[in-house]
Amino acid sequence: MNRPSIHAAATGACLLAVAGLAGACSSDLNPLKAAYQPGPAAPAFVAESRKEGGDFLPVGVSAPARPIRAKSAEGTKALEAELVGARGRNEAQGRSAESAGRATRPASATP
Repeated sequence: MNRPSIHAAATGACLLAVAGLAGACSSDLNPLKAAYQPGPAAPAFVAESRKEGGDFLPVGVSAPARPIRAKSAEGTKALEAELVGARGRNEAQGRSAESAGRATRPASATP
């Protein structure tokens, strides 16, 4: 065989392989790229249901006053007393249910 034809065929095969590898690497497979690109636009029903002015407050601007204020000291004590009473009632119901459970025998336990 002729030496230049073998060399040309080997060079062509090498160039073909390099072109194939370069073509395979042309797509961007970086997962972070998709995370930083904006997503699709919101559907119409979502965009229509959003309130106006729902943006974040700029830095240094105070939030508007809330319509509900914290309970006073008397209100806090009344709520605490109400919750302690509810806890006592729940514990009493639990003890009652436990004693009723002990009083009844399962059908399999009777001789």
